[in-house]
Amino acid sequence: MTLDDVIPYADYERQREEFRSRIIALKQRRRISIGPLITLVFENRDTLRFQIQEMIRVERIFDPAKVQEELDVYNALLPSQDELSATLLIEITDEAKMKEWLDQFMGLDHGEKVAIVAGNERAFGEFEGGHSHETKISAVHFVRFRPAAAMTAAFADLRQPVTITVHHGGYRAEAPVPGSLREEWLKDLG
Repeated sequence: MTLDDVIPYADYERQREEFRSRIIALKQRRRISIGPLITLVFENRDTLRFQIQEMIRVERIFDPAKVQEELDVYNALLPSQDELSATLLIEITDEAKMKEWLDQFMGLDHGEKVAIVAGNERAFGEFEGGHSHETKISAVHFVRFRPAAAMTAAFADLRQPVTITVHHGGYRAEAPVPGSLREEWLKDLG
């Protein structure tokens, strides 16, 4: 995305509610919970453009150089051809247990812990670095998946089951991927 893709502040304010409603509906199609604590939101150009617009709005960013910095951050999250990109959220709402629960997710972002599964194929999530270290893990991660061509064919065939799994320590969960999300993936991969 470039500066030309950014709606000027005043114009965005006028159309924000309509834009926001459209993106909320889109994100519903692109969101999946894997067990009680992990949610993935699969990103595309529209969802990331909305995040940029909201950052500019909330932080009142008017300097083109600062806007470009936001664009650079979010452009890095755009899926490339033949890949899916998602924001992974560890959703812990109990403040008193937040550190305890997050500590249990230490290492989630290393190795083959999160996967899209179609038939005998798995596309393991590749986490963006910098969201954890030896003693702390973030509740928000950016993950890329590179499904094989056979998996993409399975996404299009609703008779074939497709799941997302998270297997890390004591957290073992999987969720069937609904047709609406699979349709979104096919658009991303197309």
